[in-house]
Amino acid sequence: MTQRGLTFLLVLVLLATGCSRQPPALEPQFFQEENPELLSEWQMLRVEGQSLQLADGVTPFDLNAPLFTDYALKLRTIWMPEGVQGEMAEGGIVNFPIGSVITKTFYYQQAEEGAFNGRVLKRSYIAGAVDPALSKLETIRLMETRLLVHREKGWEALAYVWNDTQSDAVLTRIGDARRLILVDPKAIDAAERETEFTYIVPDTNQCAACHVQNATTKILSPIGPKQHHMNKDFSYGGKSVNQIVHLQQIGFLKPDGILRPAANVDWRDENHPLDKRARSYLDINCTHCHNPVGAADTSGLFLNPETENGPQLGLCKLPIAAGAGTGGRLLDIVPGKPDQSILVYRMETVKPDAMMPELGRSLAHKEGVALIRQWIEEMAGDCA
Repeated sequence: MTQRGLTFLLVLVLLATGCSRQPPALEPQFFQEENPELLSEWQMLRVEGQSLQLADGVTPFDLNAPLFTDYALKLRTIWMPEGVQGEMAEGGIVNFPIGSVITKTFYYQQAEEGAFNGRVLKRSYIAGAVDPALSKLETIRLMETRLLVHREKGWEALAYVWNDTQSDAVLTRIGDARRLILVDPKAIDAAERETEFTYIVPDTNQCAACHVQNATTKILSPIGPKQHHMNKDFSYGGKSVNQIVHLQQIGFLKPDGILRPAANVDWRDENHPLDKRARSYLDINCTHCHNPVGAADTSGLFLNPETENGPQLGLCKLPIAAGAGTGGRLLDIVPGKPDQSILVYRMETVKPDAMMPELGRSLAHKEGVALIRQWIEEMAGDCA
């Protein structure tokens, strides 16, 4: 019997015995060294008619506070080979076993159903993929799917760009750029209703620029799948379950040794304290660089959740490595004065040599800037 035949037989046995672990979407050693040219060859996502389906064994997940990428929506998934499990390490980091594959598909809503002209898209005000099976492809525009593949030599980042017919995505090593128009249906000012921007798919080096979160070890690793980002409920089969619990139930995570650091929160939810919302936003968008061992360690500005209020968080701190990116402002954060704070300037500018984050956006995140503005406005004290 062939290897594929044995795999199929194993799936039948698992189903017959009622095992809680879902069958694998692909063979454990499949593509452990090579990178297929088409996304469909990974067998993680498949287009069926006018819907994008997840293969058996591929599990969707979401984040408490998602990273901003020019208002793109995102569908995130995890797959692990049969017979291995991840586990929680110190600080809620998930140690994914070799063979694990994490995907993130970026997409927008179309301005008009079935009438995409190659440029005009509609801004959405939902957080992400509520339905893991994107069942109406005629209403959305798939942009790219990024993969993080855990191999013997470490994590590798890959980017696949979706074709015009939305039937498959093609591997790119040099990235891509598309000039688009984003329509804001809630804009009151006609001048703000349409915004032209360049959607950028990162090349291999740019992927590493964010995913190498320790400038010393230079080890590439996932950003989003950490416990404090994932400690939330998600709908699985119509039932709302905590994502960490669900990953344990299906065998992706070991059920013991669970650490429970304070979860990040949805920064849009005003039921949470303003400080918690602002710190959650800064954590997911900035901490991969602005941490004590990250690429921005020489800046002295650390935005990870463990940083206490004070100079390391930017309060009354002189810039160290900002170069021309200060906007003429003197301090990173001036309590009560967002218009004098470098942090706000770097978030709202779109100048390539000044904007933060440096990669992943061409637009300013209006709501994110407004949140950090309010956070600084309500800070007590001064820099006298």
